[in-house]
Amino acid sequence: MSWRVANECAERRFGSAARKQIIMFLADKASDDGSGIWCSKGTIQRHTELGESTVKRTISDFLKEGILIETGRRPCKNGFTVIHRIVLARVMALESMAEPDEGTGSTVDPVQPEPGTGSTMDGVRGPRWTPNHPKTIHKPPTRKRAEAAAVEDERFEKIWAAYPKDRQRGKAACLARIAEAVKEGVDPDHLLRAVKAYAAESEGFTRSKVCFSDNWFADRRWQRFLDTLAEEQRAQTTLTADHHARLAAWVRDRNPMCKHITAPQVTALLAAGLVTDGQLRAAGLAG
Repeated sequence: MSWRVANECAERRFGSAARKQIIMFLADKASDDGSGIWCSKGTIQRHTELGESTVKRTISDFLKEGILIETGRRPCKNGFTVIHRIVLARVMALESMAEPDEGTGSTVDPVQPEPGTGSTMDGVRGPRWTPNHPKTIHKPPTRKRAEAAAVEDERFEKIWAAYPKDRQRGKAACLARIAEAVKEGVDPDHLLRAVKAYAAESEGFTRSKVCFSDNWFADRRWQRFLDTLAEEQRAQTTLTADHHARLAAWVRDRNPMCKHITAPQVTALLAAGLVTDGQLRAAGLAG
């Protein structure tokens, strides 16, 4: 579950109670970047208690509106389940739930424009301005926060610098888009890899086929590379899990192939709970 995605969805208007209920259920299944949502329409229907046609129509509408996109498929007993991602930029563009401050007040018992003056019993006055008042003077950032911001700016600059030099345009806008993506939960290192992958992919392209950096970041064209990276990572995780399962079977069967199992692999098998110390000792491996 991602509290960040859930909070973003909770603060926006989706047009109906059913649409809001479905998007909140999907947000509960998402990663911090909105990705990794794999649940069937039947699952959504059971948990939201909405009608089947309502769920199907709403998901279809979200896809058409760009609030959801399909990023892959996951095998299941009935065939496959579509993997979705909530597009946070599209969600954030929706109308906010926050009530506007119209400042009408009351004519009978008017609200004080400033905070109270504290208790009259202890003589301590309250603050002149609330923390979010325009006239509040905030303290400068601490050295730790300033250093963290400097590191972040440096990483953003590296992402910008990795874009092909002959297609760089609108640096300030690009850096703002990069910061926006990172705020949404995108790993800066992954974004840097996406830029480098695009640079390698488009090397040698004629000028009519390339994309200038301001448009590339504005159109979030890096998402395709991130989706590919995520698929590769999932495939590698599955491959590693299968390999560890095979090694664990060797250990349990005391297979002669155990002699080829390395110390880091032994540690990984123990950490995953696939074998016990006793099984390792029986197979001739130190626990």
